Amino acid sequence: MLLLAPILASALLLQPPLRTRAAVRMQVTEEAGLVDQIKTGLSIFQKSQSEGLGFKQAMADGIAGEYDRDAMEQQIKEEAASAPLVLFTWESSPSCKKALEYLKETGANPKIIRLDEPWEEGNPKRAALGRLTGKSSVPSVWNGGSYAGGCDDGPNEEAPGLVKLAFRGELKAKLEAAGAL
Repeated sequence: MLLLAPILASALLLQPPLRTRAAVRMQVTEEAGLVDQIKTGLSIFQKSQSEGLGFKQAMADGIAGEYDRDAMEQQIKEEAASAPLVLFTWESSPSCKKALEYLKETGANPKIIRLDEPWEEGNPKRAALGRLTGKSSVPSVWNGGSYAGGCDDGPNEEAPGLVKLAFRGELKAKLEAAGAL
């Protein structure tokens, strides 16, 4: 676990250079210094791992820091149901760009909720999304208030992702049923 401290510290210190690539950072608050935030993040990471969560989710939890999980999950559910088609994204994510391009081809116009601006709000959302859906990666696609997966895949057959839905011939029908087309 001590080897993870430098990884977590690096993730907390990275800043996106001119929005050219996704990078993770955590807002340094006035109340807590950077070292305290790294310790807190590492502690949260270890707790998530001890709960049986995978590395990606534990990292998302550690980077998010302390937040009201129930309130954040409720906020996500409300945002996910706020439009027929909702995508939680990072602007510079190749998968997010690809998902938006695929959806443009269908004629759908999704509501975009950016997790990278501001990061201090997006990091807890990403961690909560991962706990709600089983996938902490972006995009997180919600159709008719239900989780549909990401761009290329999803956690299960009910939420397989946009590409698998399209190959199955189900994407357009699901978008129409939700009122997204």
